[in-house]
Amino acid sequence: MTQPRYPPQARRGQTQFASRSPEADQLSSGITPGGGLPDFEISSYSSFIRDPSKLARHQSILSVMSRRSRASIISNPDLDTEGAYSYYPHQLPARPRPEPEPEPEEPVYSVQLEDFNPPPPDSPILPPPQLIPGEVPERQERRYKTKKVVELTDDNLVLECPVPPHYLVKQTKQKGQEWEFMRYSAVTCDPDLFQAENYTLRPAMWNRETELFIVVTISKTWGEGSWEKVVVCIVSDGRKKCDPQVYNYLAAMGVYQEGVAKREVNGKEVQAHIYEYTTQVTIDPNMKIAPSATSDYVPVQIMFCLKEKNAKKLNSHRWFFNAFGPVINPRVCVLLDVGTRPGPTSIYQLWKAFDLNSNVAGACGEIKPVKGAGAKNLLNPLVAAQNFEYKMNNILDKPLESVIGYISVLPGAFSAYRYKALLTSPETPDSGPLISYFKGEKPSPDSGIFDANMYLAEDRILCFELVAKRSYAWTLRYVKAAWAETDVPDTVPELISQRRRWLNGTFFVALFSVFHFGKIYKSDHAYWRKFLFHLQFIYNVLSLFFSWFAIGNIYLTFYILANSLSFPENAPYGRSDIFKVVFTVLKYFYEFLVIAIFVLSMGNRPTGSKVLYTLSMIFFAFLMIYMTFCAVWLTYLGIKNALDSGITTLSAVLDEPHFRNVILSLASTYGLYIFGSILYLEPWHMVTSFVQYLCMMP
Repeated sequence: MTQPRYPPQARRGQTQFASRSPEADQLSSGITPGGGLPDFEISSYSSFIRDPSKLARHQSILSVMSRRSRASIISNPDLDTEGAYSYYPHQLPARPRPEPEPEPEEPVYSVQLEDFNPPPPDSPILPPPQLIPGEVPERQERRYKTKKVVELTDDNLVLECPVPPHYLVKQTKQKGQEWEFMRYSAVTCDPDLFQAENYTLRPAMWNRETELFIVVTISKTWGEGSWEKVVVCIVSDGRKKCDPQVYNYLAAMGVYQEGVAKREVNGKEVQAHIYEYTTQVTIDPNMKIAPSATSDYVPVQIMFCLKEKNAKKLNSHRWFFNAFGPVINPRVCVLLDVGTRPGPTSIYQLWKAFDLNSNVAGACGEIKPVKGAGAKNLLNPLVAAQNFEYKMNNILDKPLESVIGYISVLPGAFSAYRYKALLTSPETPDSGPLISYFKGEKPSPDSGIFDANMYLAEDRILCFELVAKRSYAWTLRYVKAAWAETDVPDTVPELISQRRRWLNGTFFVALFSVFHFGKIYKSDHAYWRKFLFHLQFIYNVLSLFFSWFAIGNIYLTFYILANSLSFPENAPYGRSDIFKVVFTVLKYFYEFLVIAIFVLSMGNRPTGSKVLYTLSMIFFAFLMIYMTFCAVWLTYLGIKNALDSGITTLSAVLDEPHFRNVILSLASTYGLYIFGSILYLEPWHMVTSFVQYLCMMP
C-alpha cells in the first residue's frame, strides 16, 4: 500500500516551518521528547493576584496547547488529525454532536449574571490532558468566565453573599443570617419609587424599630439590644467618583464585596447598589481594627448605597429620605457630611432634644473648624477668620433663634430632623417640607433666576417649611452640648466658591421667607410664639435691607474715615498732605478692584482667577487695617477734645460729634463681640482669630 500524498497546503506548510527548531515544534505540539506533557511552572492563584501578568501568560500557553495549530500537525505527520474533518474523512468516524437542551415550557423571570470567577486561593492551574492521536482536540474550559441564572425577588435582583469564614472567626456572634451573609440589592428605579417597586431593607424585614438613622455610640439608655435601633446609611455619590480607600474600609468591615454589583437587570440600568450588613468590626481613628471580644463596641447595622452616577448631594438626600425612609420609618434622621466628625456624645445629645420635646422637628449643634494639632490651622488667616465667624454665630445668633423657635438654617454638615415632621400632611398632600426641599434637584420649566439662586440654600427652605407647616407647631432647637468638627476651605478659590453659593442662597431664601411669612398664621403655634416670630421677621427685614446696601456701606465707611484725615485739624502731626495722597490712591484702587471683581464674578471658575482674587483680598485686608487706624485716631481726638474743653458729664461727652459717631458704632459691634464671648465663657477666639476676621471682613 502506497503512502498517501500530502495535500499541497500541507507540503507548503511543511516547507514553511522546516527551519523551526525542535524545541518550538515540541512546544507547538504539546509533547516533550519523552512523550509526556511539557514541563512548566504551575503557579497558584495567590501568585496571580500578586502578578496579574503571570495569569495572562499561563492562559495564552494553555490556549496554544489546547487547539493544535496547523504547524504542529505538519511537524508530526503521525499525529495528523486534520483529515478527520477535511482531507481524510474515511479514516475516522464523525464526532457526535451534543443534543440541544429542551426549552422550558414557561418563561423564567431571572437575570443572567456574567462575572469574573477566579479559581479558589492556592489552587494550581493544571495543563490540559494529553492529546490522543486521531481525535479532535476540545477547547480548554475557561474558569474565569461563568454565567449564573439567579431567580429574582419580586422582579428585583437581591443577592445574599456569604461573608468570608476568616472574618467570622474573629467575631463574637458568628451564627445567623445577619452575620453570615451580606445582602446586595440592585436598584433600577428612581428613589421616589423605591418602596412601590417592592424593594425592602433588612431592618424592615426583621420588624425593627429605628430610633436613629445614623451611627452612634449607645449607652444603656435603650437597654439590651439597643444597637438594633440604630441604622447607618452611607450614600456614595457616583461609583467612579468613590475613593478606593472607601471600598477597602468597608470591605474590612464586611459591608462591601468586590464583583457583586451588576450594571443591568433584565435590560434595566441599575441606579444604585445597596449593600447591607451588621458589622462587628470596629476601626479606630488610627485605622487599626479593635479586638471584638475585648472592646466595648456594639454591632452596627450599615447600609452602603453606591449610586451608579454622580448626581450631587441633593440626590443623595433623596435616596436617604424618599427611598429608605418609608421602608425603615425612623424616628430621627441625622445628617452628616464627609469631613465632619461629631463629638463623643453629640449624636446622643441631638436625639435627647427630640426625646424631651415632642414638638421639636429639627436640631443642630455647634460647628467648629478643624484646628489641627496645637491649633496650627489657625495660622492660616482664612481658617482663623472662619473660626471667629462660626464662633460668634453660635454665641449670638443660634441661641436667640432657638429661644424663638425658628433657626434660619440647620447646617447640612451636622443636623437632625424628626422624620414624621418632614412628611406631607393629609390637608396638603402636594406640598410639604421634603417636596419643597427637593424641588431644586429637578427644576420645572417655569422656574427662573429667583428659584435657581434660592435652591442654592435648600436647607434654609427646609427650616422655614418645617416651622410654617400647616396645622402643626413644629420648632427648631440649638443644642450647645452637641458639637462637631468640620473641614473649612483653606484656599482662596474654595472660599470664594463656597461664599458665592452661600450669599446668593441666603439672600434669596430671606426674600422667600419674607414673601411667604403669611404661612405662619396657618400653623398651630401659640400666640406668644407667633409674636416672637413677628419680632424675628422685623429683624430679618432689616438685615435684608442692610445686606442689599452692604457694598455701598463699606465704601461710605472707608470714604468718611480716610477722608477725615485729609484735614489739617484731624491729621496726625498735621501732615494732612500725606494722608490726602494716601486717600486718593486707595480710593482709585478700591473702585478698580470692585469693578474687576464684578467682572470676574460673571464667570463660574474662581480657580481661573486665583491671582487676582488673592491680590484683592490682600488689598482689602490692608484697607481694613488703615480704616481701623483712622477710627482709633479719631476716637483719640474726640476724647482729647472733650477733656480739653472741660466736659465731664456723660451727656456732654455724647454731644461731641467724633465721640458719638465713632465710639458708639465701634462699641455696638466689636464691644458686643467681646461682651458676648466673656458672658459665654469662651473668649479665646477673640485672641486667636479676631484680627484675621477683621482683615477679612470686607
